[in-house]
Amino acid sequence: MNYTYLTHSPAETIALGKKIGEQIRGGDCLAYIGGLGAGKTTMTRGIAIGMGLEDDVTSPTFALVNEYRGGRVDLCHFDMYRITSGADLETTGFFDYMDEGTALAVEWSENISDALPPETVRISIERIDDSTRKITINGDERFADLGN
Repeated sequence: MNYTYLTHSPAETIALGKKIGEQIRGGDCLAYIGGLGAGKTTMTRGIAIGMGLEDDVTSPTFALVNEYRGGRVDLCHFDMYRITSGADLETTGFFDYMDEGTALAVEWSENISDALPPETVRISIERIDDSTRKITINGDERFADLGN
């Protein structure tokens, strides 16, 4: 099922992310689709807040993965931009993080689409203009009524 929302500022994207984060369960995998500057890390900031995580969420561009622990569910935030092979993916530890106590947020998920679990929640973020984003969530009914 697809659910579409519009946000008109980074603060609104964070607020929507918070609502998503409140619905996240351990074992969830969130796969982002969206270009540079679309708002993937901004969305993850909101999701982390909704999960009860107090860390400052930053882009995992150079680290490949940032871990946020201590909320009701842990979050591992991946950047797969530079991942081009199965061997590259193995070096990220991606598969080691898949457990019931951890949720995964994956930027540039299209680079590892074959490795994503079948029940992955896909979040497409389309940049409409400098502040407006069209966010489409392909997932279950948890994401049906997040408001707009």
